[in-house]
Amino acid sequence: MFSKLKASTGLFLSTALFLSLLAACSAPEAGPGSTPSPSQTPDSSATSLPETGEGEFPVVIKHAFGETIIESKPERIATIQWANHDVVLALGVVPVGFSAANYGVEDDSGLLPWTKAKLKELGEENPNVFQDTDGLDFEAIADSKPDVIMAAYSGITQEDYDILNRIAPVVPYQTTPWMTQWREQVTYTAMGMGMVEEGEQLIADTEALIAEKAAEYPQLKDKTVVWVNFNATDLSKLHMYTPTDPRGAFLYELGLTYPESVLSVIEDSTKYSQSLSAENADALYDADIIIGYGSDELYQAVKADPVLGKIPAVKKGAVVLIPGNTPLGAAGNPNPLSIEYTIDEYLALIAEALDKSNG
Repeated sequence: MFSKLKASTGLFLSTALFLSLLAACSAPEAGPGSTPSPSQTPDSSATSLPETGEGEFPVVIKHAFGETIIESKPERIATIQWANHDVVLALGVVPVGFSAANYGVEDDSGLLPWTKAKLKELGEENPNVFQDTDGLDFEAIADSKPDVIMAAYSGITQEDYDILNRIAPVVPYQTTPWMTQWREQVTYTAMGMGMVEEGEQLIADTEALIAEKAAEYPQLKDKTVVWVNFNATDLSKLHMYTPTDPRGAFLYELGLTYPESVLSVIEDSTKYSQSLSAENADALYDADIIIGYGSDELYQAVKADPVLGKIPAVKKGAVVLIPGNTPLGAAGNPNPLSIEYTIDEYLALIAEALDKSNG
């Protein structure tokens, strides 16, 4: 393996140098050891940013792969994988490059509608979008000459991190891939950008919006819900998102909870999803509402199934199936921009399902 370059702000590689280093890289180091388990039921209270003064550098950010030192306030911010660019945009900064959205886009731009709207607001007409839906485009990332790379909500591996770290300091997830909540995503992105106060304000504003919108639906408070994905080609099993997955956690912020019958069958709360055989579908009987990805055709198949059709929420039609590969489906993994853009539609669908549950 080539010698490790110090992760300091302002470090970037020319394409030629970067490719030569990539070719020289041998097997990656082993991944990090075990990490603390998050609580099985999420705490929807405010998350404060770590203690650090506004604009104070260097900043040290600990994470799943060790720690990142950012020596001075970065000016060129790149982001990779899912929605990290939305947080940077919400903080009022246009990234020098960011990954295309690989789900929910309505055209070939790689941009979700809330991303488009914010870019327009900030005056950016030609964003640098990495076409990396099939894997990270390290060359394009290097060519954007970033001072720092944001990946707080991502699934990067140790090998990915090692390569990215040769381009610029990286701010990845804290413990577990694809499990970063939106507050944490804002927290560590804002830290790495030297925008602590702005990050705190963004969290406060988003929390206030969620509270305001949820208050319009008081009937949702303390009702039970579970996010379940069914597959019409194989109804012998189903897949649940756990309450510590961002999709599940956001439901708690809206006043909903997972029923104890579901919590009791979750084997590992550090994982974002879990399979459940149809023969154990009675664990879903206490859910007032079921949410998932799919269509009415899928719902009809589930309803007709001799086992799954017995689930009370399914029998009553208290099911919200969000059409796949749509903006609303993409917003299931929330961030401040997507929340503002979709929360009205999302709450209305949930309330409609609850009406059927009570019927």
